[in-house]
Amino acid sequence: MSPFKLWEIMERANTGPFCEDDDFIYKLFLPKMREVIAKHGIKYDPQTLLPADDDLADRVWQAAVEFFLAVGVLNVDTHRRILIEERELMEALYHAPGRYWVGAGRDMRAWSHRHVEDTQPPFCIFSPDITCDEEIFLPMSIAYIQEPLADGVCAPILEETMGLKIKSGTPSEMAGVVQHAMSLRQAAKLAGRPGIFLIAVGTAQSDTGQIAVSNDEWGVRQSDGRLIGALTECKIDNELLNKIAHCVQFGCHIGCLSGAIYGGYAGRAEGTAILETVYHLIGLTIYQASFQQSFPFHLHYTSNSGREMLWLVSVVQQAVSRNSRLLSTSNGFLNAGPGTEMVLYEAAAHGLVSVVSGGDLWEAAVAHNKYRNYATPLEARMACEVGHAVARQGMRREQANEIALHLLERYEAQIADAPRGKPFQECYDVRTARPQGWYLDMYQKVKEDVAALGVQFPY
Repeated sequence: MSPFKLWEIMERANTGPFCEDDDFIYKLFLPKMREVIAKHGIKYDPQTLLPADDDLADRVWQAAVEFFLAVGVLNVDTHRRILIEERELMEALYHAPGRYWVGAGRDMRAWSHRHVEDTQPPFCIFSPDITCDEEIFLPMSIAYIQEPLADGVCAPILEETMGLKIKSGTPSEMAGVVQHAMSLRQAAKLAGRPGIFLIAVGTAQSDTGQIAVSNDEWGVRQSDGRLIGALTECKIDNELLNKIAHCVQFGCHIGCLSGAIYGGYAGRAEGTAILETVYHLIGLTIYQASFQQSFPFHLHYTSNSGREMLWLVSVVQQAVSRNSRLLSTSNGFLNAGPGTEMVLYEAAAHGLVSVVSGGDLWEAAVAHNKYRNYATPLEARMACEVGHAVARQGMRREQANEIALHLLERYEAQIADAPRGKPFQECYDVRTARPQGWYLDMYQKVKEDVAALGVQFPY
């Protein structure tokens, strides 16, 4: 896909209609959100985790389009609104390719748009989504890269390098991002997958940090991806725009990172579903994104595996899948930590709901995404094995909803006080990057229970 009006968008970030932050939220965002929820009749049903309602998905999409065209995106540095016209949005949607080749060599993968109830397997990105100790960065990365279902991998994030605390915009960040990029490439080579699609580098918070690792020889390659985040809510700044301009010129894939907040400015499930769909439109037109990394989350629990959040995830993925060719990875944010049955059931539910609804998978942030070293590939494996299984068997939404309700019964009562679990070092043998036997036994027990509910695992 060619850059969509790149320099026109950059110019609008400096010349669009002037607007202060408070006016943007209270005079534009909130009134328009209330209006589109009512106008399009968006209503959450707590008894349905995965709606089999095409009209609902289409109305969420229509509400999102109307909201985006009216409100736009605010550059908080210039106080200018970036506005997109309807014909421009239609043009961008028409030209969205719906298919990319990512990675390199024998590890190259085709990533294609999926439909609701699609039998095409999900594209699976494995990611711990958490910070880790410097000494376990390499084995943790190897553990994720060697997972057979991983089409791509995003590494953990470093907080220290060379004995120094990494601080954004300082020399310690320059050291940390280079260490991150080089170590991740080393991990891919050691795992025998040197060309695997890598999304890097989470350690780089600043625009200069991202620019520093653009290097096909030892760093982030053109065949790899970057995540560029959206500010809450519907905002951007010059540093993010710098990242966009650099990544487009360098030629790597951009993933627009968005997490609409349930309980935030958008309100509850209805408004948050519309807002997360809006972010897909922002990613397409302003972020020049190849894919959307979508992680709506509950304000109180910082997760998306609860009842209202699974409905929200399903509706967003259905709205995007039915009305566009955009690629969207549904990012699981789970309450429990590694080494617990609860987190595996949460992962299964999130993977099931996302894939049957037409989404791809990015798995998984666990233990509320709070605790250093608390993530392992087994949580991601569960979500992705379920995702592959339900796609392969062509599962319909009605059956998936029944299974999801049974899965929810196994952990819903514990969401408020979910067990923290154990860190990577206790769940895996750090020397071999392999899971401990007790965790594999637990995994197999949960997998058999999920299979008894109707998920036909191929192995």
